[in-house]
Amino acid sequence: MNNKRPLLLISNDDGYQSKGIRSLVEMLSDVADIIVCAPDDARSGYSCAFSATIPLRLQKHEQYEGVEIWSCNGTPVDCVKLALSEICPRRPDMVIGGINHGDNASVNAHYSGTMGVTLEGCMKYIPSVAFSLCDYRENADFAPLRPFIRTITAQVLREGLPRGVCLNVNFPLVPMFQGVRVCRMTPGTWFNEVTKCHHPRGYDYWWMVGRYRNDEPEAEDTDRWALDNGYVAITPTQIDLTAYQAFEQLKAWPL
Repeated sequence: MNNKRPLLLISNDDGYQSKGIRSLVEMLSDVADIIVCAPDDARSGYSCAFSATIPLRLQKHEQYEGVEIWSCNGTPVDCVKLALSEICPRRPDMVIGGINHGDNASVNAHYSGTMGVTLEGCMKYIPSVAFSLCDYRENADFAPLRPFIRTITAQVLREGLPRGVCLNVNFPLVPMFQGVRVCRMTPGTWFNEVTKCHHPRGYDYWWMVGRYRNDEPEAEDTDRWALDNGYVAITPTQIDLTAYQAFEQLKAWPL
Protein backbone atom coordinates (compact mmCIF):
# COMPACT_ATOMS: atom_id res chain seq x y z
CA MET A 1 0.00 0.00 0.00
CA ASN A 2 1.19 3.48 -0.93
CA ASN A 3 0.66 6.14 1.74
CA LYS A 4 0.73 8.80 -0.98
CA ARG A 5 -2.44 7.45 -2.61
CA PRO A 6 -5.97 7.55 -1.20
CA LEU A 7 -7.15 4.39 0.53
CA LEU A 8 -10.62 3.04 -0.32
CA LEU A 9 -12.44 0.44 1.77
CA ILE A 10 -14.96 -1.40 -0.41
CA SER A 11 -17.66 -3.86 0.61
CA ASN A 12 -21.08 -5.02 -0.59
CA ASP A 13 -23.94 -7.41 0.15
CA ASP A 14 -23.57 -9.61 -2.95
CA GLY A 15 -20.33 -11.24 -1.84
CA TYR A 16 -16.64 -10.67 -2.53
CA GLN A 17 -16.80 -12.78 -5.70
CA SER A 18 -19.63 -10.79 -7.36
CA LYS A 19 -19.08 -9.05 -10.67
CA GLY A 20 -20.22 -5.72 -9.25
CA ILE A 21 -17.52 -5.43 -6.61
CA ARG A 22 -14.85 -6.78 -8.96
CA SER A 23 -15.86 -4.20 -11.57
CA LEU A 24 -15.66 -1.43 -8.97
CA VAL A 25 -12.13 -2.43 -8.01
CA GLU A 26 -11.09 -2.42 -11.67
CA MET A 27 -12.59 1.04 -12.17
CA LEU A 28 -10.74 2.64 -9.26
CA SER A 29 -7.49 0.70 -8.72
CA ASP A 30 -5.47 3.15 -10.82
CA VAL A 31 -6.40 6.14 -8.63
CA ALA A 32 -6.32 4.64 -5.12
CA ASP A 33 -5.18 1.75 -2.99
CA ILE A 34 -8.08 -0.56 -2.29
CA ILE A 35 -9.01 -2.97 0.48
CA VAL A 36 -12.03 -5.15 -0.22
CA CYS A 37 -13.67 -6.83 2.74
CA ALA A 38 -16.99 -8.32 1.73
CA PRO A 39 -19.23 -11.22 2.76
CA ASP A 40 -18.24 -14.72 1.72
CA ASP A 41 -21.67 -15.12 0.11
CA ALA A 42 -24.75 -13.02 -0.68
CA ARG A 43 -26.14 -11.06 2.28
CA SER A 44 -28.84 -8.97 0.59
CA GLY A 45 -31.39 -7.42 2.92
CA TYR A 46 -29.10 -7.34 5.97
CA SER A 47 -29.24 -3.55 6.22
CA CYS A 48 -27.16 -2.38 9.23
CA ALA A 49 -27.24 -5.74 11.03
CA PHE A 50 -24.08 -6.96 12.74
CA SER A 51 -23.20 -10.27 14.38
CA ALA A 52 -23.42 -10.31 18.17
CA THR A 53 -23.76 -14.05 18.83
CA ILE A 54 -21.53 -15.83 16.29
CA PRO A 55 -17.73 -15.77 15.91
CA LEU A 56 -16.42 -14.04 12.80
CA ARG A 57 -13.68 -15.20 10.47
CA LEU A 58 -11.58 -13.36 7.91
CA GLN A 59 -9.98 -14.91 4.85
CA LYS A 60 -7.53 -13.23 2.51
CA HIS A 61 -8.04 -14.25 -1.13
CA GLU A 62 -5.87 -12.01 -3.29
CA GLN A 63 -3.19 -9.36 -3.07
CA TYR A 64 -1.65 -7.49 -5.95
CA GLU A 65 -0.30 -4.01 -6.47
CA GLY A 66 -2.41 -1.63 -4.40
CA VAL A 67 -5.28 -4.11 -3.85
CA GLU A 68 -6.18 -6.62 -1.11
CA ILE A 69 -9.31 -8.77 -1.25
CA TRP A 70 -10.73 -10.31 1.92
CA SER A 71 -13.96 -12.06 2.84
CA CYS A 72 -15.84 -12.44 6.12
CA ASN A 73 -18.53 -14.89 7.19
CA GLY A 74 -20.62 -12.10 8.69
CA THR A 75 -22.81 -9.26 7.49
CA PRO A 76 -21.77 -6.31 5.32
CA VAL A 77 -21.48 -4.14 8.44
CA ASP A 78 -19.35 -6.82 10.11
CA CYS A 79 -17.03 -6.58 7.12
CA VAL A 80 -16.58 -2.83 7.56
CA LYS A 81 -16.06 -3.08 11.32
CA LEU A 82 -13.50 -5.87 10.98
CA ALA A 83 -11.66 -4.18 8.12
CA LEU A 84 -11.33 -0.94 10.05
CA SER A 85 -10.14 -2.77 13.15
CA GLU A 86 -7.95 -5.54 11.73
CA ILE A 87 -7.01 -4.97 8.08
CA CYS A 88 -6.71 -1.32 7.11
CA PRO A 89 -3.19 0.00 7.68
CA ARG A 90 -4.60 3.48 8.18
CA ARG A 91 -7.95 5.21 8.26
CA PRO A 92 -9.57 4.93 4.81
CA ASP A 93 -10.19 8.11 2.89
CA MET A 94 -13.51 6.73 1.70
CA VAL A 95 -15.87 3.79 2.23
CA ILE A 96 -17.74 2.51 -0.83
CA GLY A 97 -20.60 0.01 -0.98
CA GLY A 98 -21.26 -1.79 -4.25
CA ILE A 99 -21.57 -1.98 -7.09
CA ASN A 100 -24.83 -3.59 -6.02
CA HIS A 101 -26.69 -5.93 -8.36
CA GLY A 102 -30.15 -4.35 -8.05
CA ASP A 103 -32.12 -1.26 -7.13
CA ASN A 104 -31.48 0.47 -3.79
CA ALA A 105 -33.66 3.50 -4.41
CA SER A 106 -36.69 4.61 -2.38
CA VAL A 107 -37.40 2.61 0.79
CA ASN A 108 -35.16 -0.20 -0.48
CA ALA A 109 -32.31 1.82 1.02
CA HIS A 110 -33.57 0.87 4.50
CA TYR A 111 -33.17 -2.84 3.78
CA SER A 112 -29.98 -2.78 1.72
CA GLY A 113 -26.76 -4.32 3.00
CA THR A 114 -24.89 -2.17 0.49
CA MET A 115 -26.37 0.90 2.16
CA GLY A 116 -25.49 -0.69 5.50
CA VAL A 117 -21.84 -0.57 4.41
CA THR A 118 -22.18 3.09 3.51
CA LEU A 119 -24.06 4.08 6.64
CA GLU A 120 -21.47 2.31 8.81
CA GLY A 121 -18.68 4.25 7.12
CA CYS A 122 -20.66 7.46 7.58
CA MET A 123 -21.19 6.72 11.28
CA LYS A 124 -17.41 6.46 11.54
CA TYR A 125 -17.18 9.95 9.97
CA ILE A 126 -15.58 8.60 6.80
CA PRO A 127 -16.95 9.97 3.49
CA SER A 128 -19.08 7.12 2.16
CA VAL A 129 -20.97 6.31 -1.04
CA ALA A 130 -23.15 3.41 -2.24
CA PHE A 131 -23.35 2.51 -5.93
CA SER A 132 -26.16 0.32 -7.32
CA LEU A 133 -27.28 -0.71 -10.79
CA CYS A 134 -30.94 -1.61 -11.39
CA ASP A 135 -29.98 -4.99 -12.84
CA TYR A 136 -30.13 -8.15 -10.73
CA ARG A 137 -28.37 -10.39 -13.25
CA GLU A 138 -25.11 -11.97 -12.12
CA ASN A 139 -23.49 -10.97 -15.40
CA ALA A 140 -24.81 -7.39 -15.47
CA ASP A 141 -22.87 -4.90 -17.61
CA PHE A 142 -21.26 -2.32 -15.31
CA ALA A 143 -19.04 -0.70 -17.95
CA PRO A 144 -21.38 2.29 -18.65
CA LEU A 145 -21.13 3.28 -14.96
CA ARG A 146 -17.37 3.74 -15.09
CA PRO A 147 -17.08 7.49 -15.89
CA PHE A 148 -19.77 8.41 -13.37
CA ILE A 149 -18.27 6.31 -10.58
CA ARG A 150 -14.81 7.69 -11.21
CA THR A 151 -16.09 11.28 -11.25
CA ILE A 152 -18.19 10.92 -8.09
CA THR A 153 -15.37 9.15 -6.24
CA ALA A 154 -12.84 11.82 -7.26
CA GLN A 155 -15.23 14.58 -6.19
CA VAL A 156 -15.83 13.02 -2.76
CA LEU A 157 -12.10 12.40 -2.24
CA ARG A 158 -11.41 16.01 -3.15
CA GLU A 159 -14.21 17.78 -1.25
CA GLY A 160 -15.52 15.26 1.26
CA LEU A 161 -19.15 15.18 2.40
CA PRO A 162 -21.03 16.96 5.19
CA ARG A 163 -20.66 15.29 8.58
CA GLY A 164 -23.30 12.59 8.98
CA VAL A 165 -24.22 12.52 5.26
CA CYS A 166 -23.49 9.77 2.75
CA LEU A 167 -24.58 9.26 -0.86
CA ASN A 168 -26.94 6.64 -2.28
CA VAL A 169 -26.23 6.50 -6.03
CA ASN A 170 -28.49 4.41 -8.27
CA PHE A 171 -28.06 3.78 -11.99
CA PRO A 172 -31.02 2.90 -14.23
CA LEU A 173 -30.90 -0.03 -16.63
CA VAL A 174 -31.11 1.93 -19.90
CA PRO A 175 -29.12 2.00 -23.16
CA MET A 176 -27.92 5.55 -22.42
CA PHE A 177 -28.13 7.70 -19.29
CA GLN A 178 -30.04 10.96 -19.68
CA GLY A 179 -27.88 12.71 -17.10
CA VAL A 180 -27.58 12.96 -13.32
CA ARG A 181 -30.21 14.11 -10.84
CA VAL A 182 -29.66 14.97 -7.18
CA CYS A 183 -32.96 13.94 -5.66
CA ARG A 184 -34.87 12.90 -2.58
CA MET A 185 -35.91 9.43 -1.53
CA THR A 186 -39.24 8.35 -3.00
CA PRO A 187 -42.00 7.59 -0.48
CA GLY A 188 -42.92 4.03 -1.39
CA THR A 189 -44.61 0.94 0.02
CA TRP A 190 -44.06 -2.79 -0.31
CA PHE A 191 -47.31 -4.82 -0.17
CA ASN A 192 -48.44 -8.43 -0.63
CA GLU A 193 -45.02 -9.26 0.78
CA VAL A 194 -45.68 -12.79 2.04
CA THR A 195 -46.70 -15.76 -0.11
CA LYS A 196 -47.80 -18.91 1.69
CA CYS A 197 -47.04 -22.32 0.16
CA HIS A 198 -47.71 -25.89 1.23
CA HIS A 199 -44.94 -28.49 1.03
CA PRO A 200 -45.81 -32.01 -0.17
CA ARG A 201 -44.41 -33.33 3.10
CA GLY A 202 -47.22 -31.66 4.98
CA TYR A 203 -45.96 -28.35 6.33
CA ASP A 204 -46.50 -24.73 5.36
CA TYR A 205 -43.74 -22.33 4.36
CA TRP A 206 -43.54 -18.74 3.18
CA TRP A 207 -41.64 -16.73 0.57
CA MET A 208 -40.91 -13.04 1.05
CA VAL A 209 -41.79 -11.54 -2.34
CA GLY A 210 -44.04 -8.51 -2.62
CA ARG A 211 -44.80 -5.69 -4.99
CA TYR A 212 -43.57 -2.11 -4.80
CA ARG A 213 -45.79 0.98 -5.09
CA ASN A 214 -44.51 4.52 -5.67
CA ASP A 215 -46.64 6.69 -3.37
CA GLU A 216 -45.74 9.92 -5.20
CA PRO A 217 -45.65 8.82 -8.86
CA GLU A 218 -46.07 12.34 -10.24
CA ALA A 219 -43.25 13.92 -8.21
CA GLU A 220 -40.27 14.68 -10.44
CA ASP A 221 -37.72 15.36 -7.68
CA THR A 222 -37.49 11.76 -6.42
CA ASP A 223 -34.98 8.99 -7.04
CA ARG A 224 -37.67 6.70 -8.45
CA TRP A 225 -38.73 9.29 -11.04
CA ALA A 226 -35.10 9.86 -12.02
CA LEU A 227 -34.47 6.14 -12.56
CA ASP A 228 -37.75 5.62 -14.42
CA ASN A 229 -36.74 8.41 -16.79
CA GLY A 230 -33.18 7.25 -17.43
CA TYR A 231 -31.26 9.48 -15.01
CA VAL A 232 -28.57 8.53 -12.54
CA ALA A 233 -30.09 9.27 -9.11
CA ILE A 234 -27.90 10.68 -6.32
CA THR A 235 -29.69 10.83 -2.99
CA PRO A 236 -27.90 12.47 -0.05
CA THR A 237 -28.75 10.29 2.96
CA GLN A 238 -28.23 11.25 6.58
CA ILE A 239 -27.57 9.34 9.78
CA ASP A 240 -29.73 11.64 11.94
CA LEU A 241 -33.23 10.10 11.90
CA THR A 242 -34.79 12.82 14.03
CA ALA A 243 -38.13 14.04 12.60
CA TYR A 244 -37.64 17.73 13.33
CA GLN A 245 -40.96 18.62 11.67
CA ALA A 246 -42.78 16.71 14.43
CA PHE A 247 -41.31 18.73 17.30
CA GLU A 248 -44.12 21.27 17.61
CA GLN A 249 -46.87 18.64 17.48
CA LEU A 250 -45.23 16.53 20.17
CA LYS A 251 -44.49 19.57 22.36
CA ALA A 252 -48.22 20.34 22.31
CA TRP A 253 -49.16 16.93 23.70
CA PRO A 254 -50.38 16.99 27.35
CA LEU A 255 -47.45 14.97 28.65
